[in-house]
Amino acid sequence: MADTQTVETRPDKQPKSVRVVLLALMITMMLAMLDNMIVGTAMPTIVGELGGLEHLSWVVTAYTLATAAATPVWGKLGDMFGRKTTFMTSIVIFLAGSALSGMAQNMSELIGFRAVQGLGAGGLMVGVMAIIGDLIPPRERGKYQGMMAGVMAIAMIGGPLVGGTITDNWGWRWAFYINLPLGVVALGLISVVLHLPKKRAKAGIDYLGVILLTVGITSIVLVTTWGGSQYAWTSARIMELIGIGVAALIGFVFWQTKAVEPVVPLHIFRSRNFTLMSVIGFITGFVMFGATLYLPLYQQAVQGASATNSGLLLLPMLGAMLVTSMVAGRVTTNTGRYKVFPVVGSVLMTVGLYLLSTMDTGTSRFTSGVFMAVVGLGMGCLMQITMLVAQNSVEMKDMGVASSSTTLFRTLGSSFGVAIMGALFNNRVQHVMAERAGALGSKITEKSASLDAKSLAKLPAVAREAYQHALSAGVHSAFLLGSVVAVVALVAAVFVKEVALRGAGPKPEVPAEDAVAQPPVVEAV
Repeated sequence: MADTQTVETRPDKQPKSVRVVLLALMITMMLAMLDNMIVGTAMPTIVGELGGLEHLSWVVTAYTLATAAATPVWGKLGDMFGRKTTFMTSIVIFLAGSALSGMAQNMSELIGFRAVQGLGAGGLMVGVMAIIGDLIPPRERGKYQGMMAGVMAIAMIGGPLVGGTITDNWGWRWAFYINLPLGVVALGLISVVLHLPKKRAKAGIDYLGVILLTVGITSIVLVTTWGGSQYAWTSARIMELIGIGVAALIGFVFWQTKAVEPVVPLHIFRSRNFTLMSVIGFITGFVMFGATLYLPLYQQAVQGASATNSGLLLLPMLGAMLVTSMVAGRVTTNTGRYKVFPVVGSVLMTVGLYLLSTMDTGTSRFTSGVFMAVVGLGMGCLMQITMLVAQNSVEMKDMGVASSSTTLFRTLGSSFGVAIMGALFNNRVQHVMAERAGALGSKITEKSASLDAKSLAKLPAVAREAYQHALSAGVHSAFLLGSVVAVVALVAAVFVKEVALRGAGPKPEVPAEDAVAQPPVVEAV
């Protein structure tokens, strides 16, 4: 065995093997974040070849459902059977789903294979966060926030550009095949370099808990996906899904108090900080995905920006998020203080969203860019700090479920954000179009309140102007809602307690409510 170096005793000089593991983790994180953005760009070409336009939404929905349902399960499996094996298994399933999706011959096959891919994807982000939680003490983890925020920014900016380039030059199947070489590299590095203590749980898997949680999460995601689009919010189908979801989740919570090895141990929510971070994570997901969905729409339809470079339009927000995340990480590492970041981040996010809600047809690109930067500064203070504090609030044995629960809340927040902000946006656009363009306006937006560049260019000048005003009104309503919701994150941030981060020098005196076991020494071989 090679000489070992203890991560915790030399935080300023990480062993080379740990840096290699971090590289592999960042590649895996990139895979998890890039996939939907690349595939989204390729969708028109996919439909053109495979047909099945009526099932188009299921290509995304199947992946999202499988990812959300699998996320907490992967976290628990990592805690029970060891992080490395579980993480590598999720990568293999993701790569298998990617290969099968690239070979799909019809839309039904593609939807099924995307579900397989989503099952694996549920373990990617959770595995990355939990392994980082095992390898690096919370006090030192702040250094790497910039790296993670950078990966996120690259994925969000580069995803549409990479997807378009791959589809145009290699064909849509390579939008899936591109995952394979990157995944194999990550697998090889993790297999050779990552060495963590092996675990083997004595208790069996909580199958009933898994089933109840899967049914509950699936119902919630379907309600937010279908509500207001395929089915009216008051329709029987949506009401049935809400009933099933609520019943399943109530049953899940009850069963978790009885299960020998619960999927989500409810005791982790006894920590005030963990619960507050879950709330803040939910709100951040709600706001972030709404912003990244409606800002490009506004800039393309109202400000005349090119759809091809839609990812670049988010640079002010993503750049600000990257810089703030790096600063927050460094300050947290150097001082051990972190409460200021959730508070300041929530304030900036709330103010930034309100500023975005003031945009109209006369707002310049520079002005909207400044408003986006304010939102980015706020999200940069929140994105990684929420995970760091959540992990610091639980015992090491619960690191996986803490990471998966935080990730799940952010995922559910994004689902609710897209659904609720989308319903408000669509309603407002259709209302204003009917006011300004009469029957023609209603006909234009009866199928979709979001028009692509080609459809917009074909509209008569009067209808185009009416649509620009309508879309500005829709964006105003969506971002104003986001600003109100962000206030909840601010209230939660105010109540966060400054509990010393593990690895911060002398053992701190921790209130009983948030007391956690000190982490074991992790060796990188």
